[in-house]
Amino acid sequence: MARVSFRRMPTSRAGGNKGPARPVPDLVNGTGTKAERQPRSENSTGILFGVSAYGLWGLLPLYFLILAPAGPTEIVANRVLWSLIFCAILLTVLRSWRPVIAALRTPQISGTLAVAALLIAVNWFVYTYGVTSGQAIEASLGYFINPIVSVLLGVFVLREKLRPLQWAAIGMGVLAVVVLAVGYGSVPWIALTLAFSFGLYGFMKKRVGSRVDAVSSLSIETLVLTPIAAVVMLWLASRNEATLTTEGPGHFWIMAASGVITAVPLIFFGAAARRLPLTTIGLLQYLAPVLQFLLALLVLKEEMPFERWIGFSLVWVGLILLTIDMLRTVRRQPRLARAPEPAAAG
Repeated sequence: MARVSFRRMPTSRAGGNKGPARPVPDLVNGTGTKAERQPRSENSTGILFGVSAYGLWGLLPLYFLILAPAGPTEIVANRVLWSLIFCAILLTVLRSWRPVIAALRTPQISGTLAVAALLIAVNWFVYTYGVTSGQAIEASLGYFINPIVSVLLGVFVLREKLRPLQWAAIGMGVLAVVVLAVGYGSVPWIALTLAFSFGLYGFMKKRVGSRVDAVSSLSIETLVLTPIAAVVMLWLASRNEATLTTEGPGHFWIMAASGVITAVPLIFFGAAARRLPLTTIGLLQYLAPVLQFLLALLVLKEEMPFERWIGFSLVWVGLILLTIDMLRTVRRQPRLARAPEPAAAG
């Protein structure tokens, strides 16, 4: 931000005005040089970070597809291991190990994050399975349903009292599941598992709140899952089913990139959450499932029968009702706190 400094105007020695010197403003920046263009506003920077985070999560199905012939079990195991390595490097470079160690020494935080780790592992596996098995549309439905499930969890877990529009949104969600169950010929378990696992994961993350930053949280969660991931990789190798080192260096490095691909959107989201109000974050969250849906429909050419359109339409109506309710609530309470630390999507 520009700083205003003042310098005195020189006075004439030949009987000029002897009055007090008149200050003349001079815009300088923190280094003493003249200020140039004002920096980008916090709001626009936050939107840029938010769009980047949800955009990357929305494009995640393309990444899973190029990992073939690796299956979902191997992909998730590698995602855990490489994410831990990437976080360790990042924490070392930033000299940020202290919050991680402090969190690990606090049973309430470390225990909560251990449960969150198991939930996100389920979420990652089911989502990867959905995409790699040609069911990306149903996987995207899970993240469309997630806000409705979060409201539902508020009723049964937090004993919250819902407003009329929230009840209407839940009704739309339940009706959509019934319609889709009839259309699929079975309950859409991929979508429901993703919605409830992610909803419960978000609930566990909120219990630790801002006491743990995004990178530290991801580091602890992957640390909890690392023994399981290591056993899975050894088991796959013993069965000659591991592809990490058998498909060439290109495949190896693409698989290794899962650490960066997991952590970077989360870091972007954390930067957005610190700069944007809760309403903006709430609206941006729909970008990821919209992109996933469009990819499945237009790029992966998955079928979308009429009954699925009806089911998705009911979910979208429910989300519109939730959005209207959220905007009304924020308008009545203009000083709502900023959004909490993010929960990793995908």
